[in-house]
Amino acid sequence: MPIKVLVVDDQEMVRAGFSALLDAQPDLEVVGQAGDGAEAVELAADLRPDVILMDVRMPVMDGLSATRRILAAGPPNQPRIIMLTTFDLDDYVYAALRAGASGFLLKHSTPDELAAAVRVVAAGDALLAPSVTRRLVEDFARVQPVMPITPVHLTPRETDVLRQVARGLSNRQIAAELVLAEQTVKSHVSNILTKLDLRDRAQAVVYAYEAGVVTPGPRH
Repeated sequence: MPIKVLVVDDQEMVRAGFSALLDAQPDLEVVGQAGDGAEAVELAADLRPDVILMDVRMPVMDGLSATRRILAAGPPNQPRIIMLTTFDLDDYVYAALRAGASGFLLKHSTPDELAAAVRVVAAGDALLAPSVTRRLVEDFARVQPVMPITPVHLTPRETDVLRQVARGLSNRQIAAELVLAEQTVKSHVSNILTKLDLRDRAQAVVYAYEAGVVTPGPRH
């Protein structure tokens, strides 16, 4: 079955362009287009797409509000949402990650990057590399400190793994850093996401900063 996609953007040319690019892929199908967040909420309920490409800034209802409403419905028909933005360091993007979006994509991304992004989140993975999420959260925290949250109990080893995830390391890199088997790291990451009720690693990075597991460091 093809991956069903809903394209949401207030610019008709952008919607049409993205839709044409995605429909050209044999495993992707654009099932609808919306010009604002309110329309996106309605179409998401009616069409039940697997993935939504959601513009950040739109009239009537912005992408952040629409993301919150769509994901508030919960499973089993909860889509994955990719935020579309012109700027990678956007306050709305940070808030969208907190709301449960699976990542963000710059509007000037290539057709291959666009199609790959849809496939990645449809498979249940976070679109953002943790290192990109880390930079986003650190830059946001410097400008507007995040509101601390009460951390959920993790084992010392799970906390170690979460800290490495927040550094932007892959499972293989974490395994080498902590001298663990890669499968063991994978299990720890899965347990962390379950305990914290997080959708993916991108949200885990946000959580790590807000719970004080890691703090913004100097620029590199």
